[in-house]
Amino acid sequence: MPAKLVFGLKDGKSVQKEIPDEEFKFFLGKKVGDKLKGDSFGYAGYEVQIAGGSDYCGFPMRFDVPGFQRKKILAVKGIGLKMTSKGIKHRKTVCGNTVHPKIVQLNLKVLKEGPAPLAVPKEEKKEEAKAEEPKAKPTEAPKAAPTEAPKAKAEKPKVEEKKPEVKKEEPKAAPEKPKAEEKKPEAKPAEKPKEEKKPEAKAAEEKK
Repeated sequence: MPAKLVFGLKDGKSVQKEIPDEEFKFFLGKKVGDKLKGDSFGYAGYEVQIAGGSDYCGFPMRFDVPGFQRKKILAVKGIGLKMTSKGIKHRKTVCGNTVHPKIVQLNLKVLKEGPAPLAVPKEEKKEEAKAEEPKAKPTEAPKAAPTEAPKAKAEKPKVEEKKPEVKKEEPKAAPEKPKAEEKKPEAKPAEKPKEEKKPEAKAAEEKK
């Protein structure tokens, strides 16, 4: 498992680098607080100081615990403790201040920077990523094998339910009012033709 070196820069940022086991052997036996030159482990021009670290289980290194073994200490403050209230001591398991093979992370404080920057600018990262991406050749999509259409199940003819026909009632015609009987004009009795008086009767009347 390769170890990690965490460089703390002056501007407050940190840069993480992996280092193979062969190169990490240089740090074995060194103690927290020792100053080292970067030429000896591949960072020319840099000068660093060991600020701390942690082992493969995550237990932190403390500068005030000698040796490389884990120990349970009573501490009030410092690395690996969270202040809950003032003056209360806590029992805490920590590693010693000496670097040993089971240390997987080492924190280094940068005292002097070299010519080569530790952090790669974002623009260069993007350009490298584009250069590494192989140009994908347009490939034809594989033709899907013809699949038989699922046979449609013969649907049973639906029997239409005959609804009883509702006979529409024709509107009843309004009863006709009996027409008033036309009064026929009463037939006047025919006048009897006047009998023409005979000339003899005329003469008798004249004499009277």
